[in-house]
Amino acid sequence: MMKTSLALGLLMAVLVPSTAIAELQLGSLFTDHMVLQRDAPVPVWGTADPGATVTVKFAGQEKKADVATDGKWMIQLDPLSASFEPQTMTVTSNLNSTIENQQCADVLVGEVWICSGQSNMQFGVDAVPEVKALIPQTKNIRNFTVKRSVALTEQERCEGQWVDRYPDSAVAFGFAHFLQASADTPVGIILSCWGSTSIEAWMPRDMTETVPHFKVMMEEFDANTEAQAEINAILSGPQPWSGKEDIFLRRQSNIIYNAMMHPLAPYACRGLVWYQGERNTQSMHGMVKEPWFSRNSGMRIYGDVLKQWMQRYRQQWNQDDLHFLVVMLPGYGNVLKTSPDVPRDNPAAHSWAWMRESQLKALELPHTSVANTIDLGDIKNVHPKDKLPIGRRLALLAARDTLGQKVEAQGPVFQKVETQDNSLVVHFKHAEGLKTTDGSSPKAFWLADDDQKWVRADATIQGKSVVLQSAELAKPLYVRYAFVGKPDVNLVNDANLPALPFRTDRFEP
Repeated sequence: MMKTSLALGLLMAVLVPSTAIAELQLGSLFTDHMVLQRDAPVPVWGTADPGATVTVKFAGQEKKADVATDGKWMIQLDPLSASFEPQTMTVTSNLNSTIENQQCADVLVGEVWICSGQSNMQFGVDAVPEVKALIPQTKNIRNFTVKRSVALTEQERCEGQWVDRYPDSAVAFGFAHFLQASADTPVGIILSCWGSTSIEAWMPRDMTETVPHFKVMMEEFDANTEAQAEINAILSGPQPWSGKEDIFLRRQSNIIYNAMMHPLAPYACRGLVWYQGERNTQSMHGMVKEPWFSRNSGMRIYGDVLKQWMQRYRQQWNQDDLHFLVVMLPGYGNVLKTSPDVPRDNPAAHSWAWMRESQLKALELPHTSVANTIDLGDIKNVHPKDKLPIGRRLALLAARDTLGQKVEAQGPVFQKVETQDNSLVVHFKHAEGLKTTDGSSPKAFWLADDDQKWVRADATIQGKSVVLQSAELAKPLYVRYAFVGKPDVNLVNDANLPALPFRTDRFEP
């Protein structure tokens, strides 16, 4: 009799619907001290009991939505005005006379940016005295740091908390500091970065449909059951992870996006600062078994992949004008030579110059900017400490391109080249007050003809142009500027911003 009653009770429990399937829960980014994006629609989302009605109240607005059968809900607030005044967001869920309530206190409205990439974005404030010195001057900057993790499938949530404090990233903090001063609004930084990660680590799996080498990588990953088992074992084991475990996780594709980027969308933000590329300058052998995918081909295709990645993120955020600020790789490593008789500063040598050229392809899309860093860096250290100028230049670009301020935000940009007797004349845009930092002749210009033998150019400034010639070439045809790993450059405009690297030839590397 007891068994019959127990079975009947279990059956009734299955047949009778529960009155509390899921408690009200906000998305991971909706916490106390958060910053909401100004002057744009603001999605607010979470989970609750299916069929319930969720109400969001904030800044005089009250919006309602019904919870879908899968327990998810989303409400969109109308554009908000910037505010330094702390406000409270109240979210309630009402089902069958049961009311749940959650609040997010001390909420500001201003400019929100995601800062992502690999180790140079992760590089800490304490390691850069010039950036650390900004701390006493800092106000109205808040930060949400995403806990570093991975997942084999796309996650709805991530670990982190908004704090009333600057981000512990020298580049992100420098950027936020100068942007806050320029915009005169609160600034919120969402820091999601991890050293040694490739761009493929930050790609959603569906990009296999548009990026051939990523498809190969994911097919190899799916076939590698041992790697997946190791990932699960690491995630279920104790933390912090060992150095070997940490390196293993962050060098995989896709799984970092799943855990550290997917949960952020579609949190309203102005854009994304991207400081990544060092990993993709390395040979992809061992990551992709295709023999054609060498170090050089990886750098050459990076720009096209970067553009597809940006467009895919804009889809994820449902925001066509989501702005991308790309940090060009700074000077590093004039050590990769094509042959013993080629000088290490010769533009024919293999170097990061090809990656920088690839990164500049981002400018082919609207709502993109690239921060030029060729005058920075360290020839021997892939983690240079001169991060303060990067933050300042990023903030200038954001002020010009997203805030509409009339500021000079970039250095001289190649416009065209003309032949003049035995010389080439290079014309620049953004070249008001064209000069050199040391008063000497412009450096890092090289000339060649169809023989592809590069020789140093004698350079002279004429107005907004530079005239180039060489006694070694009767009729120079092509120019390369700062096209080496760690260029020695001195050409700037009156804003003291360096000229962008460029080449006018189409020689294969």
